[in-house]
Amino acid sequence: MKKISMLIPTYNEIENVEELSKAIIGEFNKLPQYEYEIVFIDNNSQDGTRDKLRQMCKDNKNIKAILNAKNFGQNNSPIYGLMQTTGDCAILMCADFQDPVEMIPKLLEEWENGYKIVSAIKTTSKENKFMRFLRTCYYKLIKKFSEVEQIEHFTGFGLYDSSFIDVLRKLEDPTPFLRGIVAELGFKRKEIPYEQQRRKAGKSKNNFFSLYDIAMLSFTSYTKIGLRLATFIGFGIAFISFIIALVYLILKLIYWDQFAMGTAPILIGIFLLGAVQLVFIGLMGEYVLSINQRVMKRPLVIEEERLNFEEEAHEEDE
Repeated sequence: MKKISMLIPTYNEIENVEELSKAIIGEFNKLPQYEYEIVFIDNNSQDGTRDKLRQMCKDNKNIKAILNAKNFGQNNSPIYGLMQTTGDCAILMCADFQDPVEMIPKLLEEWENGYKIVSAIKTTSKENKFMRFLRTCYYKLIKKFSEVEQIEHFTGFGLYDSSFIDVLRKLEDPTPFLRGIVAELGFKRKEIPYEQQRRKAGKSKNNFFSLYDIAMLSFTSYTKIGLRLATFIGFGIAFISFIIALVYLILKLIYWDQFAMGTAPILIGIFLLGAVQLVFIGLMGEYVLSINQRVMKRPLVIEEERLNFEEEAHEEDE
């Protein structure tokens, strides 16, 4: 019998975790041909989610939990969690019901058809329309400039075959970007549409800085446009500056006693060049930061506690 792993990353989701686990179990009760495990990986919640997960694991041995020592971010934690699953495939979904559990049979159907990755694409969404517009612009920008095919409106919700998860285990990337890896590695993939729901309870943990981190990780990992823009614009400004300087010199030589120029244009030019330089120094700094994080090769996650993984550990020891 095939085993399906459900991976649920959590951070301050006390109002959702128990109800979500019941909804998932309800779906698998309709799919008796599969065994299942539900793995929660918690990013150091502070609202009582951990105590709730401990009780859930105590009541049901099919529910497992990894409690991180601190918050390792919304990129590292899900990928680390995928690598801890033991099923023939794993389904990654968020804890707030924005990813509908009713999609589980559809994901499994495509997997049984031979697809190693089944990506759920949110073709419509009940989220804020302005946020969806910004996300759409971001996806199209990355897709246009990336050398690797990028998947629009793919949040990570989907099914991943164990063969793909084995590749994740071998990557040794301390700053992985799952959506980029899925597009890059070329596994047989199927896209299925869905409507993203509103959060059922609690508040979103995303803010400007967390979204910016994700955007820049994707930008620096899969595009060269930032560095090339700096080069092209630098050459362009240098050429224009040379022409202006040459014209000024000629006018000065011809009309040396009549031609005068105030300091205002010079100051404006200095400020403009300074601003352009600062922008691109900051952009190149993002690339350097990305390289630095990868060179350090720090672990994705440090665990504080594992729940209901004892049986697998005992079998491995034997």
